[in-house]
Amino acid sequence: MPDAPTAFRWRARLADAARAALVVGLCWMGYDLAAAQGIPAATLYGTHCASCHGAQRTGGMGPALLPESLGRLPAAEALQVITQGRAATQMPAFGGTLSAAEAQALAAFIRTPVVPAPRWAEGDIRASREFHPAPANEPAAPLWQADPMNLFVVVEGGDHHVSLVDGDRFEVITRFASRYALHGGPKFSPDGRYVYFGSRDGWITKYDLWRLAVVAEVRAGLNMRNVAVSADGRWVMAANYLPHTLALFDSDLQLVRTYSAGTLDGKASSRVSAVYDAAPRHSFVVALKDIPEIWEISYDPQAAPIHDGLVHDYKMGEAIATPGYLGVRRTPLDEPLDDFFFDQSYRHVLGATRPKDASAPGPQGGTGAATAQVVNLDVRRKIADLPIAGMPHLGSGITFAWNGTTVLASPNLQGGAIDVIDMQTWKPVATIPTPGPGFFMRSHEKTRYAWTDSMMSRSAKDTMTLIDKATLQPVATVREPGKTLAHIEFTKDGKYALASVWEMDGALIVYDATTLKEVKRLPMSKPVGKYNVWNKITRSEGTSH
Repeated sequence: MPDAPTAFRWRARLADAARAALVVGLCWMGYDLAAAQGIPAATLYGTHCASCHGAQRTGGMGPALLPESLGRLPAAEALQVITQGRAATQMPAFGGTLSAAEAQALAAFIRTPVVPAPRWAEGDIRASREFHPAPANEPAAPLWQADPMNLFVVVEGGDHHVSLVDGDRFEVITRFASRYALHGGPKFSPDGRYVYFGSRDGWITKYDLWRLAVVAEVRAGLNMRNVAVSADGRWVMAANYLPHTLALFDSDLQLVRTYSAGTLDGKASSRVSAVYDAAPRHSFVVALKDIPEIWEISYDPQAAPIHDGLVHDYKMGEAIATPGYLGVRRTPLDEPLDDFFFDQSYRHVLGATRPKDASAPGPQGGTGAATAQVVNLDVRRKIADLPIAGMPHLGSGITFAWNGTTVLASPNLQGGAIDVIDMQTWKPVATIPTPGPGFFMRSHEKTRYAWTDSMMSRSAKDTMTLIDKATLQPVATVREPGKTLAHIEFTKDGKYALASVWEMDGALIVYDATTLKEVKRLPMSKPVGKYNVWNKITRSEGTSH
C-alpha cells in the first residue's frame, strides 16, 4: 500500500498526463476539423508561416519548427504563441486571422515529421555563415568600466535575450536579443573576451563581450545540443541531433569539417547528446545518444595514431592506424551513456545510462531507474559502476575536498537527495536529503556551502537547500514562495551567490554567500542560466564545465 506522499505524487503525475493528453487530443482534433473544412494544415503553414520559418520548417527569420526542436515546448504553449504571438520578438499574433480550429491544426502540424527529412550538409553550413570583424583601428579594450573577469552572462529564456551583468555592482551593462532557445550553456574563449552561444535550432553565435557586438554566426545543424570550445581557443565543435553529425569550426566559425556520428561499419548512426572540452587531454569528448560508444577527438597535433580494433600482427594489416590529430578514437560500451561528468584530470568520464523501459520500477520506488558508470579514457573501458539510484543528473554535479579525498556531489532528477561519491574508490559516502528532486548544484572554492535546488518538485520548487561541505549535512534554506528558484552561480571571489527566479516575470537574486541575506534583485525574463567568466575559464570545481 503506497504511503500518502507517494500516492499524492502518483495522483499528480496522472493528472499531469491526463492534462497533456487532453491538450494533444484537442490539437489533433483541430487538425482534423481544419482538414474537414477544406483547409489543409500544410496550406495554412505555407500561407502564414513559411516566409519566416522556412518551407521545410527548418527555420529562417524565425526558429525551426520541427519535432526535434520543439520537444520542450508544451502543446498548450505552442497554441498560445500562435494565437497571441511572442512578446519582444517578430512573432505576430494570429488569433484574429485564424479560427480556433486552424490554430489548433497548425499547433499539431508543426509537431509532425517533415517528409522527406530535411538535410543540412557542409555546403548549407558554409552558406549560412556571417562574419562581422572589428574595425582594424578599434582599441582592444572593453567599451564599459567593470572587471571583465567578474562579468556574468545571463540567458533569459522568457523572451530570448541575454543580459551582461557587472559582478561587482550587480548592474546590467547591456541586454541584447539572442537566437531562439539557447541551450547547453555558453562557452568562453580562454581569455574571456568572446562567448559562444548555441541554440536549439542549430545556430552558433560568437559574441565579443568587450565590443558588445556579434562577431560571427553559423548554422551547424537543424537541431543542436551544445557547443564546446577548445582550451587553446582554436576550435569550436557542435553536437547535433539533426542531422546525426558533429561539426568542427575554427574560432571565427569557419567550417573545418563534419563527422558522421555512426558506427565504424556504417550500419548505425546516432544523435549526438553533447560534446565537451577535455582541456588537460587537448581533446573533445563526445556523448552519443543511440550507439554504445564514447568518442574522443584530439586537437593535439602530436596525438598518437588511432588503431580501431585489435592489433595482433602488423603483417596481417589489422587495425591499420589512422591519424590521431582530429581523428575519432572510440571507446566501446555495453550501452549508451548520457549526461557526462569528468574528474579534474579528465581521465575518467562519469555517465548515466538512461533506462530503455521508462515504465520499469526504480530502486527508489519511482519509474525508469538509471544507472551510472565510470569509464577510463586511457584504457578505453568501464572501470566501475556508480551505486546511484533514481536518475542522477551528473552533468550538474560538483567536486570538492572532503576528509582527505575528493568527492562528487550530484543532484537527482527523480529522488529528493544528493548523492556523494568518493572519486578515488567510486563508493558512496553519503546521501543528503533535500525537499525534492533537483536539477542544478553549485558551489565555489571559497565558500563552505554547496547550493542545490528542488526545481523538479511540484511542492518544493521554490526552495534552495544549502549543504555544509565539511559535514555533508543540509544546514539552511532560502525560498521564493510560489516561484521556481534555481541555478546558482557565484561571483569570481565566491562572496556572492546569484540565483534565478525561473519565471517569465522572474529575477536575478543576489545573496551574501555567508549571511545568506538578499543583497539585490534584478528583474529578468525567466533567467534560465547565468555564467561567471572567471569561474568558467578557470574551470572552478564548483561549476559545470
